Amino acid sequence: MSKIKKKRIGFVLDMTPLVDITFLLLTFFMFTAKFKSDAENQQKFEIKRPQTQSDTAKIPEKDLVMIKIAVDTVTKDTAFYLSMVAEQDIIELRSRMKEGGFPEVDEKSIVYKIKDTIWLGKAIFYCRDANRNAVFAIDADRRLKYRWVEQAVNELRKKKATSFNFVTEKKTGM
Repeated sequence: MSKIKKKRIGFVLDMTPLVDITFLLLTFFMFTAKFKSDAENQQKFEIKRPQTQSDTAKIPEKDLVMIKIAVDTVTKDTAFYLSMVAEQDIIELRSRMKEGGFPEVDEKSIVYKIKDTIWLGKAIFYCRDANRNAVFAIDADRRLKYRWVEQAVNELRKKKATSFNFVTEKKTGM
């Protein structure tokens, strides 16, 4: 004998109370949420950036004093290398360095290897004394620690040479 299958009775789910509860919860969270006020939204600090302009000028070819900061490939020590460009300035600086007692100055000296900031300050003073219109430029190896550049800038500042140039490479591919 075969059994008679009962017919399934479907049920109906009323969505109205579910939608009502959803909207009640939504309005509850909207009313209890705290939004940031304008005072809280503002930063607690202010950054003032210096105003600059793009300077594409070349380093002057006359009245130039070049301070190079590099690592000596032979002795592996870092030093300042100071030189002037104009022939008359080179001769004048050489005589002032001799008078000041700078070591290792001879008649062929063009570049002066300076290992400490005391002599660097004296050399900057002698350069300014040799040529009042001298323009300073700092050329440093980018693998050096920043303190070497900072020392050179501080010595320039102490000797009232506050306008100077940094020698950089132009970025390519931009």
